Amino acid sequence: MSNAFLQAIKVRRSIYAIGSHLPISEEKITEIVTTAVKQSPSSFNSQSSRVVILFGTQHKKLWDITKHQLQKIVPADAFEPTEKKLASFAAGAGTVLFFEDTDVVETLQKQFALYADNFPIWSEHSTGIAQFAVWTALAQENVGASLQHYNPLIDDDVKKAWNLPAQWKLRAQLPFGSIEQPAGEKTYIDDETRFRVFK
Repeated sequence: MSNAFLQAIKVRRSIYAIGSHLPISEEKITEIVTTAVKQSPSSFNSQSSRVVILFGTQHKKLWDITKHQLQKIVPADAFEPTEKKLASFAAGAGTVLFFEDTDVVETLQKQFALYADNFPIWSEHSTGIAQFAVWTALAQENVGASLQHYNPLIDDDVKKAWNLPAQWKLRAQLPFGSIEQPAGEKTYIDDETRFRVFK
């Protein structure tokens, strides 16, 4: 396979064992995330994606917030596996928070009423593409990451902690860091099950 992009997406994996020793600078991480999100497509070029990048103590603060919220709903006698999982995310160097600006979506719904029901769906497409782009770009720099979804449980605390606009809707969290252990072998279902070609 010679296509560089296809090679790149093969490298992207869910890396859960991450550490705080990045192979590139925080400035380079910021540049990668910014570029990947800016170049990701969105419906009507709405550019509805919003991103917060947390490093160091700010990153750990996020996972403390998440732990605090989960302690309210997970029984204490069953909390240990959850705590270990959260600790593995906190052990990384940072987290990318992905949001969608609902004001943008609602404005489009008003401007193009014929497609009103579709804009929230297309917004989800946009953030998914942005997440994939960032994740893949980081993997090219040997930065491990995994995509998490503790929203909406942590939404209010996150907005309060970093003074974020009310209309920003949290969609995903991407903890990242050095790769301390590679991902296991990936398996695939049969192509015949997933793909159909007609000529």
